[in-house]
Amino acid sequence: MGRGIAQVCAMAGMTVLLNDVSEQAVARGIDTIAGQLDRLVTKDKLSAGARDEALRHLKPAHELAALAGCDCVIEAATENEALKLDIFRRLDAIVQPNAVLASNTSSISITRIAAATQRPDKVIGMHFMNPVPVMPLIEVIRGLHTSDAVCQAVTLLARQIGKVPVEVKDGFGFVANRLLIPMINEAIFCLHEGLASAEDIDTVMKLGANHPIGPLALADLIGLDTCLAIMAVLHEGFDDSKYRPCPLLKQMVDAGLLGRKTGQGFFHYNT
Repeated sequence: MGRGIAQVCAMAGMTVLLNDVSEQAVARGIDTIAGQLDRLVTKDKLSAGARDEALRHLKPAHELAALAGCDCVIEAATENEALKLDIFRRLDAIVQPNAVLASNTSSISITRIAAATQRPDKVIGMHFMNPVPVMPLIEVIRGLHTSDAVCQAVTLLARQIGKVPVEVKDGFGFVANRLLIPMINEAIFCLHEGLASAEDIDTVMKLGANHPIGPLALADLIGLDTCLAIMAVLHEGFDDSKYRPCPLLKQMVDAGLLGRKTGQGFFHYNT
């Protein structure tokens, strides 16, 4: 999702420094964004001039130290608490004291992430929806110590990049994923128990509940590893068996069948 976040920020005229696990990953990210912008030009949804201007705003940052002068850093790493805490500790030691540190976490406590820094008042959640360039919502999550000024600044930032910010309190899964991921998990249970095929489960929800995409296809889009990580946060956080991950979900993640990004999940995809 980091590429999508970088794309919408660059399209809004902001200078974006893109950092990833390697120089090759940064280059792939910029190439992917360029390809997405080219498709928008082909579809007459973006002018060639606007595409070129957006690309000029994208800069590779091969070391975290390159982010020292940023006003806001948005972390979009894998949904792994230990990894995110490490990133925030490192960022806290690098970026200027007044900079905002935002996390795109799908479910992990912002208060817990903020505690890894010496600036908990400047740590906040910005939960973008996937795919970022298409989905208008950003959940703005306040940690226990997040200041009003930071919340207001991030709300303004969300609007500047064309999104609709909704302020949410810091709770496991926030609002979107506390509702969405258990529904997906229950759809996986339906498949696991043989109630219907994957295609028919999705058809029921599309035609019967007016969902634009079925829950199993959506799981493939999100990534089954991400779905499992969020269910684990909910299960552990609430200590309630209703959030137990479906065994089939665990098995598919173990098998590396993670959805669109691997070419196979509940459905098959061309990669």
